[in-house]
Amino acid sequence: MFGILNIYKPQGITSHDVVSIVRKILGIKQVGHTGTLDPFAQGVLPVCIGKATRLIDYFEDDKEYLATIQFGASTDTYDTEGNILKKSNIKVTKPQIENALKNFQGEIEQIPPIYSAIKVNGKKLYEYARSGEHIEINPRKITVYQIKLVNFDCENQTAEISVKCSKGTYIRSIANDLGNTLGCFGYLTKLIRTQAGSFTLNKSIKLPIVLNNDELPNNTLKYSIIPNSKETLIKNIINPIDVISLTKLEVNDSDYEKISHGNTITNNELKLKSGDFLILVYNKNVIAIGQYEGGKIKVKKVFI
Repeated sequence: MFGILNIYKPQGITSHDVVSIVRKILGIKQVGHTGTLDPFAQGVLPVCIGKATRLIDYFEDDKEYLATIQFGASTDTYDTEGNILKKSNIKVTKPQIENALKNFQGEIEQIPPIYSAIKVNGKKLYEYARSGEHIEINPRKITVYQIKLVNFDCENQTAEISVKCSKGTYIRSIANDLGNTLGCFGYLTKLIRTQAGSFTLNKSIKLPIVLNNDELPNNTLKYSIIPNSKETLIKNIINPIDVISLTKLEVNDSDYEKISHGNTITNNELKLKSGDFLILVYNKNVIAIGQYEGGKIKVKKVFI
């Protein structure tokens, strides 16, 4: 098995849980996701199967989210799972929100939530938070390509915003910072990842399982697998050729033989810069990742 599954991760389970479930269903150890989605969040989670796990570095990193924000309070986790820190009676309007969102467009500096898995001095931020230990969090540069108000409920003071952003963007921080900018506080109540690189929500598939939502000790995940689940997943495996945006080169029999031994091949027709990566294809199958250097293609990863 070789390819990618566009999984819709349900709320309440981890990205690692999804990987474990896919491993169990397919009976294969070599499974990995392309980027963590918090348990609180739901939506698109690309999962690589077999040797396709070695392609993870070559997927596009841009993400798109639909976020629901509650104004009038802030929490220590910046979402519903935390404790309320501050409250406000200030009521905001649609024009105020739309104007405030302009501050979050483009390349900006963002301070990640203290309840996150980012490591500082070898220790995860949420570990500092849980122990009550103070740690200085440095801002990080991110890019928000587009942010817009989709819906606003004035009476309940809730807003839905759409965000297209670079890898490493914390939507929880945007919710918190937006509330602070408006002077009314705010926190995230729902988050759906609608796109990850080339993978979109409308083409995602649900895990073929039934979750048991009963409270279990130590956050144990309990689920039952739906019949014919293996066949369901296998028929939805995507050929990497269809979702990786790198230049693709169909090779002949002679070059295939060279590539299979990790040898360099020659091609003077490609319009690439030295250092650019490309996908090497044979009979519509990805056989290797190559790197172009002045008419020669050096094989970096072989999948045959």
